Amino acid sequence: MSYDIELLEPISKKVINFDNSHEIKGGTYKVGGTNEAWLNITWNYADHYYKYFGDKGIRTIYGITGAESIPILTEVISKLKDNITDDYWEPTEGNAKQALYGLLAFAQLRPDGIWEGD
Repeated sequence: MSYDIELLEPISKKVINFDNSHEIKGGTYKVGGTNEAWLNITWNYADHYYKYFGDKGIRTIYGITGAESIPILTEVISKLKDNITDDYWEPTEGNAKQALYGLLAFAQLRPDGIWEGD
């Protein structure tokens, strides 16, 4: 199980496509990069997200703009440990944090976008 989280164009509600390709990777990703503001995040990190985001977990950002999510993501990132491992699937706080950095990058690039997911 995983979260598929997208940053959408505010009018068309289609996934934002950046001018340049990126290689922000999650549980699944496109080899060679993608222009899409989309990230797949493993459910393995859910406990950390519920602990630090609250009752909705990572879904706290769904329906809000990138700009509105920046302080929320930044706050949660500041609370998570830095214990990143080479095993993406290992449910460490550091791995959960690394995924949030990807979402933060999208939000900073397109603060007008609207988060959706699942």
